[in-house]
Amino acid sequence: MYRLISATPSPYARKVRIALIEKGIPFELQTEVPWHAATATPAYNPLEKLPVLVLPDGTGVYESRFILEWLEVKHPSPRLLPDMPEEVLAARQVEVIADGICDAVVLLFFERQRAAPSEEWMARQRRKVEGGVRALAERAGEGFLVGGRFGLADIAAGTALRYLAVRFAEFDWAGMYPALAATSARLEARASFAATVPVPQSITEKVV
Repeated sequence: MYRLISATPSPYARKVRIALIEKGIPFELQTEVPWHAATATPAYNPLEKLPVLVLPDGTGVYESRFILEWLEVKHPSPRLLPDMPEEVLAARQVEVIADGICDAVVLLFFERQRAAPSEEWMARQRRKVEGGVRALAERAGEGFLVGGRFGLADIAAGTALRYLAVRFAEFDWAGMYPALAATSARLEARASFAATVPVPQSITEKVV
């Protein structure tokens, strides 16, 4: 059985968890904070980042985008990418936008933990989040984001949007973009999303 080393609020790990559930792949979930002294992460990922998918032979597959690529190759059914090349590119573009939103939120979160956070730096990250959400809203309709069926684009966008509630709740994107909010609500009602709702995680180390 696979083992997924994850952090509870991580949208990157949630993407992988959703993909595993959607593909019907059994896995064990191991929750960690990657910079805690007792973490097992370095044993499987030299970059010491989560998530890491640990294979039965002890090999680690890491970085969420690559894990999803790996799953598509090793477990191709059900397919999470569209069949048409242009739609594959569209799905990948959504993934880039969604990951960019999450990257900016993470940077914003850690900057806020500093003794003297930079307002200019935080404003820059907020602009990235706002721009990324606006770009997702431009793609939102009454159905799935790309190709008329559930797939990678929906996983990426849905996890990014829900992550905002965990780390950037003051941003009322749902009020600004009701169609995108409806898309998010439809996704969160899906079994794979309902089983992976992110929650905050305690961080004991001081950020300097």
